[in-house]
Amino acid sequence: MKYLFAILFLIICNTVNAAALSLRLPFDTVHHASADTDTVVRKQSLSLLVNYGSDIQFFGRTGPVKYPYASGDAIYNFKSGVFVYGSAVQVFGYTPVVDEVDLGAGYLYKYSKSFTGTISYTRFIFADDAADVIKSASSNDINFKNAYDWKFAKSSVTFDYLFGDANDYFITLNTTKHFEANWSIFNDNDYVTIDPAISVIFGTQNFVGRYSSEHLDGLDRDNSYIPGLDVPPSFLDYDNGRFNALNYSIKLPIAYNMPHYTFEASWKYSIPVNVEGALKNRHEIFFNLTFYYLFFK
Repeated sequence: MKYLFAILFLIICNTVNAAALSLRLPFDTVHHASADTDTVVRKQSLSLLVNYGSDIQFFGRTGPVKYPYASGDAIYNFKSGVFVYGSAVQVFGYTPVVDEVDLGAGYLYKYSKSFTGTISYTRFIFADDAADVIKSASSNDINFKNAYDWKFAKSSVTFDYLFGDANDYFITLNTTKHFEANWSIFNDNDYVTIDPAISVIFGTQNFVGRYSSEHLDGLDRDNSYIPGLDVPPSFLDYDNGRFNALNYSIKLPIAYNMPHYTFEASWKYSIPVNVEGALKNRHEIFFNLTFYYLFFK
């Protein structure tokens, strides 16, 4: 019943909003850095992004300490709808210059003018001495996303299957409302956009149990367990394989746009729920700065 209420909440948000959302990137997964003001590009193009984030969150869960990071992304789109991409991540305060590299490929398709989707595969590669971010419990992701533009708002349903040291699956529901200013700032080509969004993540969380079991010493030292646990528990003591609501969030991205580039600042308020396992998880505000440049060919 609580899942039904969450879905109804998203539908209600669709019906009370009024504008159109354009996509600039072929994909927008929970774990991948990307601008929120994204446009489907069905021509040959190259997209480059640089992103700063205040902390790493992975499908609604964070690690025991904050990990501010910077990342660089490159996405190459073919006219056929096929795209390939790569990302490099550096976590501040740790030895490796590059803590993580993500490589992937996918396909963008259109059911109709309003109904689009992507399917993609991503491989996560971590340096041996990288920061122990919670994402490191998984190494592969198959992502299937469908989005519908209602004209007054845009909704998406995303399915993820993660496998590696831990196997999990997720469903993410997201609704975004697009506001575009009808005035310019410096010239006739620039404009400001605001794209508030709400999302709900459902899924399993075996990756949390795997991460906890592999970092017992560090987590105990950092006092990262839920209060009241006298002994670091085994991840087998928790029902991490149960499909459940994991996270609710509200996001506010504000972007300055030119024909080929976007500079965006975004804030997200995240509410983790049904936390299984030993790790503490808290309500948190995430801040991101993203610069995005698009080359057409």
